[in-house]
Amino acid sequence: MTTTAPRTAADADTAPWTPEELTERLRAVSAARYHDRHPFNVRMHEGTLTREELRRWITNRFHYQRHIPVKDALILAKFDDPALRRGWLRRIQDHDGERDGTGGIERWLRLGEAAGLDRRQLLDSSQVLPGVRLAVDGYVNFCRLRPALDAVAASLTELSAPDLMRTRIAAFERHYPWIDAAGLAYFRTRVGQGGRDGREALGLVLAWARTREEQDRAVAALTFKCDVLWSLLDAVDHGAGGVT
Repeated sequence: MTTTAPRTAADADTAPWTPEELTERLRAVSAARYHDRHPFNVRMHEGTLTREELRRWITNRFHYQRHIPVKDALILAKFDDPALRRGWLRRIQDHDGERDGTGGIERWLRLGEAAGLDRRQLLDSSQVLPGVRLAVDGYVNFCRLRPALDAVAASLTELSAPDLMRTRIAAFERHYPWIDAAGLAYFRTRVGQGGRDGREALGLVLAWARTREEQDRAVAALTFKCDVLWSLLDAVDHGAGGVT
């Protein structure tokens, strides 16, 4: 007769979480570390940023925006399933557009123009702060070098994006009326896109992260992405910029 050894505390520490437990842990990371809590974002939504500060943020955040389709192309290349590649391709099209003059990158350029910036100034990247370059490069390289699970899990900041976009729209309309309302189209579009993308990415992470080691990697990847966004705002908050 054989007997089963009793489970120990060590076994419990390494046992996989249920999908519900993993979802709770991922959402806890965003709740604690998402960049909506950053002092710069708080001041933005309170309406206390100067025009120079807001333009500096638009300019430097554009460096991140234009690299979103780059990191998504790197993630797409990791997928063996054609259906997954087709689905992820939509994210690239969302930002690059299906033709010139469309897509999220174009909408961000129009935000810059509504704030009084020249799109050529945004496109040449000459005023992007070193800390922003390092943060963006770190995220792109993470998506290039890490397995698909990690790269997709890092994108789960999108779960928090819709609420942030709604808050931002209301703040801009109330506190920054000098920015034409048409320039807020990027934020409005991302309310729906971010929610959809976040749900899809979460489904993939829950399907792929079956062992505790894989689940820990997913949580660590989301933590890393939150740190990227926080570091970007640190650089904008403390950088001299030069955007006027």
